[in-house]
Amino acid sequence: MKYLQKININLSLFLTISISMLLLFSGCTEKRQASESDVTMEVTATAYNSVESQTKKGDPTLAAWGDRLKPGMKAIAVSRDLIKMGLDHNKKVEIEGLEGVYVVKDKMNKRWEKKIDIYMGLDEEAAINWGKKKVTITFNPEEEVEN
Repeated sequence: MKYLQKININLSLFLTISISMLLLFSGCTEKRQASESDVTMEVTATAYNSVESQTKKGDPTLAAWGDRLKPGMKAIAVSRDLIKMGLDHNKKVEIEGLEGVYVVKDKMNKRWEKKIDIYMGLDEEAAINWGKKKVTITFNPEEEVEN
């Protein structure tokens, strides 16, 4: 009987902690302010990491505009045709299938078109698992950026 009481107490404690964590983190998903100027489009999305084999030699945390990438950041690199469409440095982007808002912190080689690269810190396995897929992104080319 005491054994069952212990299980009930442990289960109650686990549920209380779980619900508290869920409530705490459910408010952490930032959203962009929707606007009539929003652009929604389909792009190819891949993923990358802060490792020399995937970035510039010497400093894999240094992005094209001089930003420093850190694991945990919600950052993306964009193809240069998207920059011309208004998806420029520090613009906020929503990516279908991913929570929160991502920020443009890097740009890709000129050979790519209609493509984004999602930053996944040092987690190379997560980037490999992401692979390559079509996603819908939404951004506002007229949005004022915060530096």
